[in-house]
Formats: sequence, structure tokens, C-alpha cells
Amino acid sequence: MIRQRAKYNIGQVVRHRKHPFRGVVFDVDPEFNNTEEWYEAIPEDSRPAKKQPFYHLLAENEQSFYVAYVSEQNLIADYSGEPVEHPDVPDLFGAFEDGSYELHFQYN
Repeated sequence: MIRQRAKYNIGQVVRHRKHPFRGVVFDVDPEFNNTEEWYEAIPEDSRPAKKQPFYHLLAENEQSFYVAYVSEQNLIADYSGEPVEHPDVPDLFGAFEDGSYELHFQYN
């Protein structure tokens, strides 16, 4: 069995490679763990491989805040040094320092 290691950490700020949004990682699935309906809704020529980490993000763009589910291949680290303004960030995270947030609690 091949184990996939996540490239990004919980609390790290990342951005999407193709779409204009960024966010903070709050959970990671070692491989795709969403519905087939969600997966099939992605255009086939853009559909990411399932056998890679997928990240749950508190995301933001210029118009809104939302939760995003993004494959590792579609993320890059955000080196802007800017915090994420998503209104749920304070519920999960503490201080923002060096491009990452301090986690308030530990997941199981």
C-alpha cells in the first residue's frame, strides 16, 4: 500500500493554481473523500486524480467567503504574508504568523 503524504499543513495559507482564491487548510483527506456527484460535476479535462491528498479550506475571493475542497495538484503555497479574512478563521485558529495559523485544538 502506498501512503500519500500531504504537502500542506493544517493552518497553512494556500492558493489555487488556476482560480483566483486562497484559503487556510483546516482538514486534509489522504485521498478523495467527497461524493461522486461532486467529482463528476468537474469538467473531465480538469478533473483531478482521486489518489492524492484533498484539502478542506476556509476560502476567500474578492466577492465571498466559503469552504472549498481542493486537490493537492491544484494548490500552491501562498507567500503573500497576508492573513485570510474568512469569518470562521477565529473559530479554528489562533495567531497568524509566518504564513500559517496556530491551531486552537487537535483533531483525532
